[in-house]
Amino acid sequence: MASLSSHNTLKDITLNDVSVGYDKCAVVQGASFTLLEGQIGCLLGPSGCGKSTLLRAIAGFEPLMSGEILLDDELISNHQQMISPEHRHIGMVFQDIALFPHLTIGQNIAFGLGEWSKGDAQRRVAYLLDLVGLSGFEQRYPHSLSGGQQQRVALARAIAPQPKLLLMDEPFSGLDAKLREELVPDIREILKHEKMSAILVTHDQMEAFAMADQISVMDAGKIHQTGSSYQIYHRPETRFVASFIGHGDFLPAKVCGADCVHSDLGTIRGKLNHGFADNTEVELLVRPDDILHDNDSEFMGVIVSKWFRGSHFLYRVKLASGKIVYCFVSSHHNHSMGEKIGLSVNLDHLVMFPK
Repeated sequence: MASLSSHNTLKDITLNDVSVGYDKCAVVQGASFTLLEGQIGCLLGPSGCGKSTLLRAIAGFEPLMSGEILLDDELISNHQQMISPEHRHIGMVFQDIALFPHLTIGQNIAFGLGEWSKGDAQRRVAYLLDLVGLSGFEQRYPHSLSGGQQQRVALARAIAPQPKLLLMDEPFSGLDAKLREELVPDIREILKHEKMSAILVTHDQMEAFAMADQISVMDAGKIHQTGSSYQIYHRPETRFVASFIGHGDFLPAKVCGADCVHSDLGTIRGKLNHGFADNTEVELLVRPDDILHDNDSEFMGVIVSKWFRGSHFLYRVKLASGKIVYCFVSSHHNHSMGEKIGLSVNLDHLVMFPK
């Protein structure tokens, strides 16, 4: 499948200490990150954390209170000046797909190609229809397409002019869960095929994990951590990131040596690299996959709630101390509420925060 050569090549996009707000009240404060060429980034956080506001500032729809945004080493925004959205070479896909209902699919995709020759535009449309799996749909109208097909057309329309950067604001939130699960990796593959740099806004961490190379976790207008899915899950830098990403519990614990910590799970030894002094009281993050069902273990817990997840059960078990933690159990082991089961602690590395 041959691609047409790109008109614009992005080196990177950099945000340096960006603050955005309304009526002198900051909604986003001190946001900084760099997204390299061809990478897919994500602004992930709960509703109202400022992620869409930050995306709008990158697009040029919101002025900056302070800081700067550089696109391909060119200053596109600071508190004194900003390049208008139409001159930033940035594409956008919104939650509201907003295809033009009176235009065919081919005409929708070609909408931003007014400066291309007719032949180049036709070849670009045909190439993109093939890329998004909709060859032969050129003469159809949006109302005849499913939600997932419409979102593919919206993506094709956004990347048709070969922008330097694609911004996506909750583009999958209007789709059902199964369609999202199928569409997200497909969209990632399309963007990678086009070598298209992109930033996704979402509150859905599974969507972020499936789509993004780099995730910036936001809360209350601030970026708490930027890193890969693996880094933010296994090496959270703040208590918020640890609690927001995945399931987990915090257990009180006390450091008992450079390679030792004591908690309600017993004394745990290993290469901890925790950086806390002896006898420091800390909070220990425990994930569901850190505690496993083990019939041969004398360390016990009582099942207080359970969720069937197909391949496994996710149990909440009460320890002898009264603390309650998550526990993964194979779905072949269907234990009853109130039943006592053996547990094994499988903490490969410890994540701890000051108490």
